[in-house]
Amino acid sequence: MVMTNSVEPSSSSGHTIWMTGLSGSGKSTLALLLADEVSAVGLEPLILDGDQLRQSISADLGFSEEDRHEQARRVLELTLAHAERGMIVVVSLVSPFASDRDRARAAHVARGFRFTEVYLSTPLDVCERRDVKGLYERARRGELADFTGITSPYEPPRSPEVALDTSELGVAECVQEILDAVGLTTNRASN
Repeated sequence: MVMTNSVEPSSSSGHTIWMTGLSGSGKSTLALLLADEVSAVGLEPLILDGDQLRQSISADLGFSEEDRHEQARRVLELTLAHAERGMIVVVSLVSPFASDRDRARAAHVARGFRFTEVYLSTPLDVCERRDVKGLYERARRGELADFTGITSPYEPPRSPEVALDTSELGVAECVQEILDAVGLTTNRASN
């Protein structure tokens, strides 16, 4: 489902596409394909993936509420720095708290950058079936504290520009809906 309430960009401004959803909802997969499409139209994409960031700039963070807020803050700073350079930043981050996503939106709007929130509303049971790392199972056994969707809350976006259930839509269809919402036209997404 595509909604249209994103901020119009200036001709040289960057754009952040912030994908949020439970672990296993499809964020990383869509981010990679979306970045390919952005490149295909001659724009410069950057993917900021939560799992990868936790191996580098956020290696010191755990999954407590405070650490999740800090992870979102760090990602926001990175998105703003790259949007300043005119890049299309694709964020793939659980970012379970509405306040963090709202802060990211407000910071982009204040600087004149576009911000598109994409909510992957894939149901929990589907995300659990997709979990190749066994994280949901470990969380249900009590081995992982603060696991979003099981022992820690996820606050769904109130009014995302795009809401997609990846259990009902194919990957290409999801990518096309995001491209349509941000106003990028390519020939590749529909192939």
